[in-house]
Amino acid sequence: MNLEFIESGQVLTIRLKGELDHHSADESRVLIDEKINEGKFNKMVIDFKNLDFIDSSGIGFIIGRYKVIRKRNGVIEIINAGKKVRKILDMSGIGKIIEIK
Repeated sequence: MNLEFIESGQVLTIRLKGELDHHSADESRVLIDEKINEGKFNKMVIDFKNLDFIDSSGIGFIIGRYKVIRKRNGVIEIINAGKKVRKILDMSGIGKIIEIK
């Protein structure tokens, strides 16, 4: 899993590349939470354009980041999810709490 951080004012965009699964979720969580804890972001955009796979650990990872950013009165959205990844997101019901574009 590769992560790319793009900072623009109070918006943190995270581009994920590879697979978001039980192997990569914990390490990615730590890196992203470090960025969030810098305290200047009130919006997080997660870009799934180059994400090939997501499993239940990845869904848990997303929910965890949602909770962290909401505690800061922030918002989170997911963009560019491919068909396979979008299907998993839809089945999980995550779109009910996080905007998926």
